[in-house]
Amino acid sequence: MRVVFMGTPEFSVPALDALVGAGHQIVAVYTQPPRPAGRGKKPRPSPVQARAEALGLPVRHPVSLRPQEEKDAFAGLGADVAVVVAYGLILPRAILDAPTHGCLNIHASLLPRWRGAAPIHRAVMAGDAETGICIMQMEAGLDTGPVLLRQATPIGSEDTTADLHDRLADMGGQMIVQALSRIGSLTPEVQPEDGVTYADKVDKSEARIDWARPAEVVDRQIRGLSPFPGAWCDIGGERVKLLRSRLVEGRGDPGEVLGGFRVACGTGAVEILEAQRQGKRPMKAEEILRGLTLPAVLE
Repeated sequence: MRVVFMGTPEFSVPALDALVGAGHQIVAVYTQPPRPAGRGKKPRPSPVQARAEALGLPVRHPVSLRPQEEKDAFAGLGADVAVVVAYGLILPRAILDAPTHGCLNIHASLLPRWRGAAPIHRAVMAGDAETGICIMQMEAGLDTGPVLLRQATPIGSEDTTADLHDRLADMGGQMIVQALSRIGSLTPEVQPEDGVTYADKVDKSEARIDWARPAEVVDRQIRGLSPFPGAWCDIGGERVKLLRSRLVEGRGDPGEVLGGFRVACGTGAVEILEAQRQGKRPMKAEEILRGLTLPAVLE
């Protein structure tokens, strides 16, 4: 098939690789423009752009798809279908309607739960037992279109957003190839109104840990915000990111260190398994504690 691929972050790359591997003709790759990054603030191409260029694919990165010339250029590609995964721009109606089979979105949740920007983070933070991938026929609403394929995966008791990100990205690549092989024969499943939730973009203000909250909530916050933006607490005046944790037995005053890197919460306790000091790489708890003395109570 003649495919337009539209994606930007690392999450999108496995789907692009899968489509190329399946023999589809990628007539154009759309991605967000290069952004200033690093110490020198030099423009850095998105992960999708970097991968597309390595594969020798044509890349476009318009700031907006609303200008008529962009709509005309898109229509001129003569695509059979567009595959969209974490692209980051609103698709006008003219774009949605241009490909013969429309635009298919790879969405990282079990719709209608967690429509929106941060479905993986929100599923972990909410304590969901499972998440998954939906291949959705796009329409004008926010993740409201009918679902063509869905597949679930459990959220383990120690899974982080990073763990699920990688698993779901691979699932998305496999599923979009399957969807294109069956396009025209799949039965669209209209999303029910019951069960709709919205995955708001994660704000850095959500990242500071409040040890007075129940251990289950603190544990989900740590795992759900790992690796970005990273839940954090103050240790001796230093902001330390906590990246992996698990629930453990223990009780004490909120923030009280119970031995090792076990910390009491409002109810119950958590054990920190991985953390990151400022300017340092992520480290296992036993490694970080060799150079970091914990106070009796964490802030």
